[in-house]
Amino acid sequence: MINKHVRGSAAVLLLSVAAFSGSASAAGDAEAGSEKIATCVACHDAEGQGTAGIYPNLAGQSATYLESALKAYREGQRAGGMAAVMTPQAANLSDQDIADLAAYYSSL
Repeated sequence: MINKHVRGSAAVLLLSVAAFSGSASAAGDAEAGSEKIATCVACHDAEGQGTAGIYPNLAGQSATYLESALKAYREGQRAGGMAAVMTPQAANLSDQDIADLAAYYSSL
């Protein structure tokens, strides 16, 4: 009886974790992202190349990394470097906006 209960609980836990992790990250759409880059292009241009030495190239970066970085800026979890510039830029981005921007720049 105990083994059956433990296995059942483990299965429920695994399914719950899988369901949660699937909804935690929105799938990005590169085409939609290309329509959301108006603010980004001042520093990263439309091709994802930094417009000055202090701005990083985004083209070809991992979408996962770009999403993580933008969410950290949005939540105020990054300090130093370009945080003073990026935090206000990311503040009003939704998870879907971030996923779309990440998909766009990673596709270049």
